[in-house]
Amino acid sequence: MTTRIFTIEGMTCGHCVAAVTSEVEKVPGISRAVVDLEQKTLTVTGDFDNALVVAAVDEAGYAVI
Repeated sequence: MTTRIFTIEGMTCGHCVAAVTSEVEKVPGISRAVVDLEQKTLTVTGDFDNALVVAAVDEAGYAVI
């Protein structure tokens, strides 16, 4: 099991957090996804493909930097 922290660009509110969380939780292998609005981070745990996490954040309308 891997834990990785991604920095997310463009989040400004609770709706942003919900959108990113919802999309990332759909990624196969993710067991936990936590978005921190103040730090602009996404912490994911599980056995996942980083590219799929980045794509899910993009699908939510935000960008991994």
